[in-house]
Order: sequence, then structure tokens, then C-alpha cells
Amino acid sequence: MSEYPAGGPPPQIPATRAPAPQSKPATTLRQRLAELRGPAVAPHPLDARALAALAANPGCKRRALLDGAGVDKAVLATALGSPAAFGQSQFAFVRGNAFEAKVKADGGTELLRLLVERLGGGAEAPASAVVPDLTAAGPEGRAARTALALREATAAGGWALLDHPMLALEVAGSPAYLEPDAVVVHPDGTWTVVEIKSFPMIDSSADAAKVGAAARQSAVYVLALERIAAKTEGAEVAHRVLLVCPKDFSNLPTASVVDVRKQRAVTSRQLTRLTRVEDIAAALPEGTTFDPGCSPEELGTAVEAVPAAYAPECLAACELAFHCRAKARAEGAVESLGRSVRGELGGLTTVTGVLAAAAGKEGDPADPTVAALRRAAALRAEALAGVDGGVPCR
Repeated sequence: MSEYPAGGPPPQIPATRAPAPQSKPATTLRQRLAELRGPAVAPHPLDARALAALAANPGCKRRALLDGAGVDKAVLATALGSPAAFGQSQFAFVRGNAFEAKVKADGGTELLRLLVERLGGGAEAPASAVVPDLTAAGPEGRAARTALALREATAAGGWALLDHPMLALEVAGSPAYLEPDAVVVHPDGTWTVVEIKSFPMIDSSADAAKVGAAARQSAVYVLALERIAAKTEGAEVAHRVLLVCPKDFSNLPTASVVDVRKQRAVTSRQLTRLTRVEDIAAALPEGTTFDPGCSPEELGTAVEAVPAAYAPECLAACELAFHCRAKARAEGAVESLGRSVRGELGGLTTVTGVLAAAAGKEGDPADPTVAALRRAAALRAEALAGVDGGVPCR
């Protein structure tokens, strides 16, 4: 029997609401970067040397994306027909590893002696130090194990030597894992970065360019350590790093202290200017990939889809520099002449435009840059006319 009285309203059947359409799950950054480098391609690690070079050219979105995605730029440059013409030889690599092993032998006794000799202020070198086991699965696990070892060593209040620790640093929204040669924990809680290089120190001095590169590399390690020290009670990261090299022409180790405060400040500032990797990836055409299995034409299109900021300094720091230089020269970009020249030319962006402005064919005469170019062109013409006429230049 119905529960409604006779003549009452009919029972209301509740309306069935259609299920809301399920939105497609957003692609995570990690998946997107895996698509860019190729699903079957393992990510190429971003080391401190590459990171220091990236920080030196923060306007290059191409390098930021490729490094963030873990693309092997050397393989990519070879596929594009512009292989990198630099790199460490196998002999130098083996020699460097042998020298590093010598420095760290016997639990790092010689390394600690050099450290105390240069930074100890007259204190005696310790007979030994704790060398924690930093073994873990994957870079994330090793970074977590390193952070724990640093905290434990600081709390213990003794000497500790971390051999090849793994540090993490966020770069353009993507994590980068860095591996310094060593980090020493002092009894007072100070952490000192140790860089071991195979280039010699002759008469207590080394090649300035190589020392500068080592300082920039060490500054990256200092930045990464500061992230851990900020969460560790009693810890402080030293801004003076220990550079260990062979003495004169022997295989005996010697050391020098390098202050990296300037390099640390510059690197920190430049890294904050880097465009986030996901923003660069989002602007790429659908299907863009740097998979080395693609044809050179496809790879060339993919590379050109990402803006670059070429400068001659890239030749010593980036595997794609020869490819970018060829493109810059083909387009007549003034960047190929150097950053200082580019800065002096103001709104003139091509070599053709510069020559036309100097010849009086283009440009506003009221523009100081155009006026300077025309004045320089007039002086050059006057000098050449004097030489052609047999009159020596004054």
C-alpha cells in the first residue's frame, strides 16, 4: 500500500545526477622531463661544474632546460653534427683518480694534516677521523644519508671525513645532485669543502683560470651545504675551501686555501634568475623531444624551439656551444662578438644593422650608439685614406 493518501501527490523519484567528467591527470614535471630526453634514456647527472657554467649564463633557457631534463648535451651535439671539441682525456682522468686516492689514503690522514696546517691556526692534526658510510640507493637516498651523517658528526663534536658525499640543490625548479670530493666536519661544527685537482701547484701557486673554475665549483657545494646547515644545530659552512693539488712536478699533495665568498654570492644571485624548467617546457610545441634516436632534422627543430643566449665564453663550458655559435653567426647576431660588445651596441642586434648604422644607411643620428659607430667609421676611413695616400697615420 502506498504511504501517500488517496488523491495525494505522487511519490517523487530522486533525479540521478550524471557523474562529473573526470579531468585528465596533469603530467608531472618528472614525466615531462622524461619525455623530453626520451622515455628510454637515463637522465644525465648535473654536476657542480655544469651548474657553475649554467649560473654564469642565466639567460640561456636552452641550457637550463637541457640540464634540468638530464639531456646529455655531448650526445646531442654529436647528433646535430657539431660535436664538442673539449673534455678530459682518459689519461688525465686516471691520473686524477690515482692522486685523489693517494690524498685520501689511511682514512684521510694526509688530507687532515693539510687541512689543519692551512686552517687549523697552529692546532695539531688529528690522528684519525670518523669516515661514515654514505652508501644508499639512488641519488635521493645518498643525499638523505649524507645529511644524516653531517648532523650526526656535528652532534658528536669530533673530526669526520665524508668521502664523496651527495648534496642536493634545487636549480630552476628541478633538483640537482652534486658530489664534492670531500667534506670535513670540525669539532666546533664547521663544515669545510675539499676540492682535489690534478693540476699542479708550482712554487705554491697554480694556474689562475683553473683555480677560478675550482672556486666556482666549490661555491656550488657551499650553497648546497648551507641548506643542510640551516637545519642542523651548531653547524656552520666555511666560505674558505681547501684546494689540494700535486706539488710542483711530483705526485706529493700540497694545499691552498681559497676564499669563495664572492663566487658564492654571484652563483646564488644567478641561480635565482634562472627561469623555472617547467615554465620553459610548457612553452614548447607538443611532441618536442631530444631523444638521441630521432633524426638530426627533428633534433635540430627541437633545439631551435628553445631560446639560447650564446656568448664566446660558452665555448669553454657548454657542449652545444659550436652548434649555437654557427646559428648565431648565420643570423648575424652581435652576441657572437661577446657580451661586452653586445652591451655597447644597445638596440642594434645584428652585425648587418651595425654596419648599416656605421655607414649612415640606417639608425637615428641622435642615438649615441649610432653616432659613435659613425664617428669610428669616419676615423677608420681617414686612417685608411692616409695609408693609401702614402701619408703615415698619426
